[in-house]
Amino acid sequence: MMLLVALALFADPVAAPPPQPIERCGYRIVQTYPHDTTSFTQGLFWDRGHLYEATGQYGRSRVARLDLETGKALAQAKLPADQFGEGITRWRDQIIGVTWQGGVGNRWRIKDLKPVGTFRYAGEGWGVTMVGDSLVLSDGTSQLRFFDPATMAEQRRVTVRFGSRPLAMLNELETIDGEIWANVWMTDMIVRIDPESGAIRAWVDLSGLKEDAGATGHDSVLNGIAWDSDKKRLFVTGKYWPKLYEIALDGCG
Repeated sequence: MMLLVALALFADPVAAPPPQPIERCGYRIVQTYPHDTTSFTQGLFWDRGHLYEATGQYGRSRVARLDLETGKALAQAKLPADQFGEGITRWRDQIIGVTWQGGVGNRWRIKDLKPVGTFRYAGEGWGVTMVGDSLVLSDGTSQLRFFDPATMAEQRRVTVRFGSRPLAMLNELETIDGEIWANVWMTDMIVRIDPESGAIRAWVDLSGLKEDAGATGHDSVLNGIAWDSDKKRLFVTGKYWPKLYEIALDGCG
């Protein structure tokens, strides 16, 4: 991860104007909560007092409303066994979710998690979030795609760049104060992205959090960002982690 950051920060000055400095954010743990160790976390968001989580793996994918204090599911909807669940986001009275390689998206009614429809899209699905009236999709590349959430017609694309270098492996997404926050798969890094230009404004170094959680295994990587806009709380977790964290940022704006 540090090599990736170094390469981005020291991009060729002849090829492009020097990029603006990119802030590095540290963190401190505010509170720790239990998290289901069978959850292969793919998507996470906060809404009206509850966490909503999407999990992956064929035959085990689900969307669930969670109790923060216990980590238990208060309600859930399982995906068909041939779908590998990925990110979720809220749009109006719906939860919209995508799948990994099937090109199938799902809609659930948020009040009871009842299915209300499906849709199709090209390519892979990794993370989703809402920015204004647009649904934003990551697909493992350096591009973010913007869609009309009602029709899933593609509106535009932006390339995410760390300095002058495209940054791929963008995974779970969350929108916080107008920025898109994205986990970078297989790293301890979250990047904060300008949704108009794709430029990375800052990055959050969460090194050591996986070890604190006691998570082991190649797949047990950081993934999952949720923002409680009412109480200004930031939650993060990872795949198969036994803990979910409320964190605060240190050393950056």
